[in-house]
Amino acid sequence: MVSSDQRRRQLAREKFERQRQRREETRKKARRRNAIIAAALAVVVVAGAAAYASVGLFDGDGDKKTDGTSSADSAAGSPSPDASTGGEPAMTVDKSAKYTMTLKTDHGDVAVAMDPAKTPHTVNSFKHLADKKFFDGTKCHRLTTQGIFVLQCGDPQGTGSGGPGYTVPDENLGALGKAGTDGRVTFKAGTVAMANTGQPNSGGSQFFLVYQDTRLAPTYTPFGTMDAAGLAAVREVAKGGVEGGAGDGAPKKAVTIEKATVTTS
Repeated sequence: MVSSDQRRRQLAREKFERQRQRREETRKKARRRNAIIAAALAVVVVAGAAAYASVGLFDGDGDKKTDGTSSADSAAGSPSPDASTGGEPAMTVDKSAKYTMTLKTDHGDVAVAMDPAKTPHTVNSFKHLADKKFFDGTKCHRLTTQGIFVLQCGDPQGTGSGGPGYTVPDENLGALGKAGTDGRVTFKAGTVAMANTGQPNSGGSQFFLVYQDTRLAPTYTPFGTMDAAGLAAVREVAKGGVEGGAGDGAPKKAVTIEKATVTTS
Protein backbone atom coordinates (compact mmCIF):
# COMPACT_ATOMS: atom_id res chain seq x y z
CA MET A 1 0.00 0.00 0.00
CA VAL A 2 1.35 3.45 -0.97
CA SER A 3 1.61 5.83 1.97
CA SER A 4 0.38 9.42 1.69
CA ASP A 5 3.98 10.63 1.93
CA GLN A 6 5.05 8.35 -0.94
CA ARG A 7 2.06 9.52 -2.99
CA ARG A 8 3.03 13.19 -2.44
CA ARG A 9 6.59 12.47 -3.58
CA GLN A 10 5.29 10.65 -6.65
CA LEU A 11 3.01 13.56 -7.56
CA ALA A 12 5.89 15.99 -7.06
CA ARG A 13 8.10 13.95 -9.41
CA GLU A 14 5.36 13.82 -12.04
CA LYS A 15 4.83 17.59 -11.79
CA PHE A 16 8.56 18.24 -12.15
CA GLU A 17 8.72 15.99 -15.22
CA ARG A 18 5.81 17.85 -16.86
CA GLN A 19 7.52 21.17 -16.18
CA ARG A 20 10.79 19.84 -17.59
CA GLN A 21 9.07 18.72 -20.78
CA ARG A 22 7.37 22.12 -21.20
CA ARG A 23 10.69 23.94 -20.72
CA GLU A 24 12.38 21.68 -23.26
CA GLU A 25 9.65 22.39 -25.81
CA THR A 26 10.04 26.13 -25.15
CA ARG A 27 13.80 25.89 -25.73
CA LYS A 28 13.24 24.01 -28.99
CA LYS A 29 10.88 26.71 -30.22
CA ALA A 30 13.35 29.42 -29.22
CA ARG A 31 16.18 27.74 -31.14
CA ARG A 32 14.03 27.75 -34.27
CA ARG A 33 13.74 31.52 -34.18
CA ASN A 34 17.14 32.27 -35.78
CA ALA A 35 18.24 35.82 -35.04
CA ILE A 36 17.75 37.46 -31.69
CA ILE A 37 17.22 41.11 -32.48
CA ALA A 38 15.78 42.81 -35.42
CA ALA A 39 15.63 45.26 -38.14
CA ALA A 40 18.61 46.10 -40.27
CA LEU A 41 21.72 44.83 -38.70
CA ALA A 42 24.09 44.19 -41.59
CA VAL A 43 25.07 46.88 -44.04
CA VAL A 44 25.07 45.79 -47.66
CA VAL A 45 26.47 48.16 -50.26
CA VAL A 46 24.65 47.88 -53.60
CA ALA A 47 25.35 50.30 -56.49
CA GLY A 48 26.93 52.75 -54.10
CA ALA A 49 23.90 52.81 -51.78
CA ALA A 50 23.66 51.29 -48.30
CA ALA A 51 20.88 48.74 -47.92
CA TYR A 52 20.19 47.06 -44.61
CA ALA A 53 19.47 43.36 -44.19
CA SER A 54 16.50 42.98 -41.92
CA VAL A 55 16.49 40.09 -39.49
CA GLY A 56 14.17 41.00 -36.61
CA LEU A 57 14.40 42.46 -32.89
CA PHE A 58 13.88 39.23 -31.03
CA ASP A 59 13.16 38.32 -27.41
CA GLY A 60 13.38 34.57 -26.85
CA ASP A 61 12.25 32.37 -23.99
CA GLY A 62 14.92 31.01 -21.71
CA ASP A 63 14.92 28.93 -18.55
CA LYS A 64 17.08 30.94 -16.17
CA LYS A 65 15.28 32.00 -13.02
CA THR A 66 15.42 35.41 -11.45
CA ASP A 67 17.47 34.15 -8.53
CA GLY A 68 20.20 32.97 -10.92
CA THR A 69 19.40 29.26 -10.68
CA SER A 70 18.83 26.95 -13.61
CA SER A 71 15.45 25.47 -14.50
CA ALA A 72 16.30 22.32 -12.57
CA ASP A 73 16.77 24.33 -9.38
CA SER A 74 14.21 25.82 -7.04
CA ALA A 75 12.03 28.53 -8.59
CA ALA A 76 11.41 30.28 -5.28
CA GLY A 77 11.27 34.04 -5.77
CA SER A 78 10.92 33.87 -9.56
CA PRO A 79 8.17 35.87 -11.34
CA SER A 80 5.89 32.93 -12.06
CA PRO A 81 3.24 33.34 -14.78
CA ASP A 82 -0.26 34.10 -13.48
CA ALA A 83 -2.64 31.27 -14.41
CA SER A 84 -5.67 33.58 -14.10
CA THR A 85 -4.43 35.76 -16.99
CA GLY A 86 -2.98 33.10 -19.24
CA GLY A 87 0.54 33.69 -17.95
CA GLU A 88 0.74 37.48 -18.04
CA PRO A 89 0.84 39.01 -14.52
CA ALA A 90 -2.46 40.30 -13.18
CA MET A 91 -3.05 44.01 -13.82
CA THR A 92 -2.10 46.10 -10.78
CA VAL A 93 -0.88 49.43 -12.19
CA ASP A 94 -2.94 52.62 -11.97
CA LYS A 95 -3.58 53.66 -15.59
CA SER A 96 -4.08 57.27 -14.53
CA ALA A 97 -0.66 57.53 -12.85
CA LYS A 98 2.84 58.08 -14.23
CA TYR A 99 5.54 55.48 -13.68
CA THR A 100 9.32 55.69 -13.81
CA MET A 101 11.59 52.73 -14.31
CA THR A 102 15.08 53.44 -12.99
CA LEU A 103 17.91 51.23 -14.19
CA LYS A 104 20.92 51.58 -11.92
CA THR A 105 23.85 50.48 -14.08
CA ASP A 106 27.60 50.45 -13.70
CA HIS A 107 27.70 53.27 -16.28
CA GLY A 108 25.17 55.52 -14.57
CA ASP A 109 21.46 55.58 -13.91
CA VAL A 110 18.89 55.50 -16.71
CA ALA A 111 15.43 56.79 -15.79
CA VAL A 112 12.62 55.79 -18.16
CA ALA A 113 9.30 57.66 -18.03
CA MET A 114 6.40 55.27 -18.75
CA ASP A 115 2.71 55.97 -19.41
CA PRO A 116 0.34 53.12 -18.43
CA ALA A 117 -2.58 54.90 -20.11
CA LYS A 118 -0.96 54.07 -23.45
CA THR A 119 0.91 50.85 -22.59
CA PRO A 120 -0.81 49.34 -19.53
CA HIS A 121 0.23 45.73 -20.12
CA THR A 122 3.84 46.64 -20.78
CA VAL A 123 4.17 48.95 -17.77
CA ASN A 124 2.40 46.42 -15.56
CA SER A 125 4.82 43.69 -16.66
CA PHE A 126 7.89 45.83 -16.01
CA LYS A 127 6.64 46.74 -12.54
CA HIS A 128 5.92 43.09 -11.81
CA LEU A 129 9.38 42.01 -12.96
CA ALA A 130 11.23 44.86 -11.24
CA ASP A 131 9.42 44.14 -7.96
CA LYS A 132 10.60 40.53 -8.29
CA LYS A 133 14.21 41.73 -8.89
CA PHE A 134 14.13 40.02 -12.29
CA PHE A 135 16.50 42.52 -13.90
CA ASP A 136 18.93 42.90 -11.01
CA GLY A 137 22.43 41.76 -11.94
CA THR A 138 21.60 41.23 -15.64
CA LYS A 139 23.71 42.40 -18.59
CA CYS A 140 22.72 44.48 -21.59
CA HIS A 141 23.79 41.85 -24.09
CA ARG A 142 23.63 43.60 -27.45
CA LEU A 143 24.76 46.86 -29.01
CA THR A 144 24.18 47.86 -32.64
CA THR A 145 26.15 50.65 -34.28
CA GLN A 146 25.36 50.22 -38.00
CA GLY A 147 21.95 50.70 -39.58
CA ILE A 148 20.16 50.76 -36.24
CA PHE A 149 21.42 52.30 -33.02
CA VAL A 150 20.21 50.53 -29.91
CA LEU A 151 21.40 48.90 -26.71
CA GLN A 152 19.33 45.83 -25.87
CA CYS A 153 18.78 44.61 -22.31
CA GLY A 154 16.33 42.58 -20.23
CA ASP A 155 17.55 39.02 -20.79
CA PRO A 156 18.28 37.23 -17.48
CA GLN A 157 20.68 34.92 -19.32
CA GLY A 158 22.60 37.71 -21.05
CA THR A 159 22.52 35.83 -24.36
CA GLY A 160 19.46 37.25 -26.09
CA SER A 161 17.40 34.08 -25.66
CA GLY A 162 15.96 34.60 -22.18
CA GLY A 163 12.56 35.82 -21.03
CA PRO A 164 10.10 35.80 -18.13
CA GLY A 165 8.06 32.77 -19.24
CA TYR A 166 5.09 34.78 -20.50
CA THR A 167 4.33 37.35 -23.21
CA VAL A 168 2.56 40.72 -23.30
CA PRO A 169 0.48 42.17 -26.16
CA ASP A 170 1.76 44.83 -28.54
CA GLU A 171 0.65 48.34 -27.57
CA ASN A 172 0.92 51.93 -28.81
CA LEU A 173 2.23 50.86 -32.24
CA GLY A 174 0.74 53.90 -33.96
CA ALA A 175 2.47 56.39 -31.65
CA LEU A 176 5.43 56.97 -33.99
CA GLY A 177 3.32 57.96 -36.98
CA LYS A 178 2.60 56.43 -40.36
CA ALA A 179 5.23 54.18 -41.94
CA GLY A 180 7.14 55.61 -44.89
CA THR A 181 7.66 53.99 -48.28
CA ASP A 182 10.33 51.81 -46.66
CA GLY A 183 7.70 50.38 -44.30
CA ARG A 184 9.42 51.95 -41.29
CA VAL A 185 8.97 54.72 -38.77
CA THR A 186 11.55 56.69 -36.85
CA PHE A 187 12.27 55.62 -33.29
CA LYS A 188 13.79 58.84 -32.00
CA ALA A 189 16.83 58.93 -29.75
CA GLY A 190 15.72 58.38 -26.17
CA THR A 191 12.89 55.99 -27.08
CA VAL A 192 12.63 52.75 -25.12
CA ALA A 193 10.74 49.92 -26.84
CA MET A 194 10.01 46.23 -26.52
CA ALA A 195 11.91 43.55 -28.38
CA ASN A 196 9.87 40.59 -29.66
CA THR A 197 10.15 37.31 -31.53
CA GLY A 198 9.17 38.77 -34.87
CA GLN A 199 5.57 37.69 -34.29
CA PRO A 200 2.71 39.88 -33.02
CA ASN A 201 2.13 40.04 -29.25
CA SER A 202 5.34 38.18 -28.41
CA GLY A 203 7.18 40.66 -26.16
CA GLY A 204 8.66 39.30 -22.95
CA SER A 205 11.25 41.05 -20.80
CA GLN A 206 13.77 42.25 -23.39
CA PHE A 207 13.77 45.89 -24.44
CA PHE A 208 15.98 48.26 -26.38
CA LEU A 209 17.27 51.76 -25.66
CA VAL A 210 17.52 53.94 -28.78
CA TYR A 211 20.55 56.25 -28.54
CA GLN A 212 20.33 57.69 -32.09
CA ASP A 213 17.34 58.13 -34.41
CA THR A 214 16.62 54.71 -35.93
CA ARG A 215 14.29 53.54 -38.70
CA LEU A 216 12.42 50.34 -37.82
CA ALA A 217 9.17 48.65 -38.70
CA PRO A 218 6.33 49.87 -36.43
CA THR A 219 6.07 46.48 -34.73
CA TYR A 220 7.88 47.22 -31.47
CA THR A 221 5.92 48.68 -28.55
CA PRO A 222 7.35 52.13 -27.68
CA PHE A 223 6.64 52.33 -23.96
CA GLY A 224 9.05 54.87 -22.49
CA THR A 225 11.49 57.73 -22.88
CA MET A 226 14.94 57.99 -21.30
CA ASP A 227 15.96 61.07 -19.35
CA ALA A 228 18.88 63.17 -20.61
CA ALA A 229 21.38 61.63 -18.20
CA GLY A 230 20.34 58.11 -19.17
CA LEU A 231 20.59 58.85 -22.88
CA ALA A 232 24.06 60.31 -22.34
CA ALA A 233 25.12 57.18 -20.45
CA VAL A 234 23.92 54.90 -23.26
CA ARG A 235 25.69 57.04 -25.86
CA GLU A 236 28.96 56.71 -23.92
CA VAL A 237 28.58 52.93 -24.03
CA ALA A 238 27.90 53.13 -27.78
CA LYS A 239 31.04 55.21 -28.33
CA GLY A 240 33.05 52.27 -27.04
CA GLY A 241 31.76 50.14 -29.91
CA VAL A 242 31.10 46.44 -30.23
CA GLU A 243 33.46 43.66 -29.22
CA GLY A 244 35.57 42.55 -32.17
CA GLY A 245 34.92 45.77 -34.07
CA ALA A 246 31.65 44.55 -35.63
CA GLY A 247 28.50 46.64 -35.90
CA ASP A 248 26.37 44.26 -33.85
CA GLY A 249 27.21 42.24 -30.76
CA ALA A 250 28.19 42.56 -27.12
CA PRO A 251 29.27 46.09 -26.18
CA LYS A 252 32.98 46.55 -25.46
CA LYS A 253 31.96 48.51 -22.39
CA ALA A 254 30.02 45.76 -20.67
CA VAL A 255 26.82 47.06 -19.08
CA THR A 256 25.22 45.50 -16.00
CA ILE A 257 21.84 46.52 -14.61
CA GLU A 258 22.70 46.42 -10.93
CA LYS A 259 19.15 47.19 -9.83
CA ALA A 260 15.85 48.04 -11.52
CA THR A 261 12.95 49.74 -9.76
CA VAL A 262 9.55 51.00 -10.94
CA THR A 263 7.96 53.83 -8.96
CA THR A 264 4.83 55.93 -9.44
CA SER A 265 4.10 59.61 -9.03
